[in-house]
Amino acid sequence: MSTHSKGIFAKSALLSATLIWGSSFFVMKNTIDSIPIYYLLAVRFTVAAVTLMLIFNRSMKKFSLEYLWKGSVLGILLFIAYAFQTYGLLGTTPGKNAFLTTVYCVMVPFLYWAIKKVRPDIFNIAASVICVAGIGLVSLSGDFTIGIGDVLTLICGLFYALHIVAVASFSKDRDIFLLTAVQFGSAAAVSWIFAFLFNTFPKFIEPDSMMEILYLCFFATTLALLLQNVGQKYTPPSTAAIILSLESVFGVLFSILFYNEKLTLKTASGFTLIFVAVIISETKFSFISTLF
Repeated sequence: MSTHSKGIFAKSALLSATLIWGSSFFVMKNTIDSIPIYYLLAVRFTVAAVTLMLIFNRSMKKFSLEYLWKGSVLGILLFIAYAFQTYGLLGTTPGKNAFLTTVYCVMVPFLYWAIKKVRPDIFNIAASVICVAGIGLVSLSGDFTIGIGDVLTLICGLFYALHIVAVASFSKDRDIFLLTAVQFGSAAAVSWIFAFLFNTFPKFIEPDSMMEILYLCFFATTLALLLQNVGQKYTPPSTAAIILSLESVFGVLFSILFYNEKLTLKTASGFTLIFVAVIISETKFSFISTLF
């Protein structure tokens, strides 16, 4: 396969991943009406872990205590992020949930500053200001209060950012597939513990909900992650960031089409500001030079 063909394939893979993730917001919104959240996460992470272990079984031979503790840290962070995101869906719309989740892109440089002592640049600072303005337009009501669902989603964004920082620190010179499988396995274990402690297993699950759960397990978790890994391998970071940030746009689009979410001018303006903030933070407009 030529370099050009690899580039087209990689960009298609990334776009497919964003489409899948964008659709997952309204699917989760429907699913959590039928199955308790922790059981949903437990099943989702368990299926993803088992699937990756079967597909990349050769990588399992490299398993060690280092993979165990690093994967466990990643899994716990991922579990917390998913839990806040999913509970946030109970109190907000899929479109808002999608866009507010993407603020992790703006948070990452500041977390790197706190942990790695790498100072954010002017683009990161500008992106944070624009993002805060966008969050205000999306989340604040007429009396300047913010809903609990929006707050939980913003907390989710923080833990996604922490997860990204941890992945960057732990994945160097490591088998990413083994690390990801251990991550999903530990996230599944924590989810099962929380499910047994705080949720009641549903006596009956609608057939439609079963299909949605399978979609979240195989497509929104396992397949989308593999598409992202493959896509980012052959795509420049700035271009990949632009494509992946479209997840929030697709999230709103699917929510409007299938969840009957109404888009007001105020909310649309907020979405636009958050999207611009993500582009500034992730690319610093470096993609412009490739256009000329």
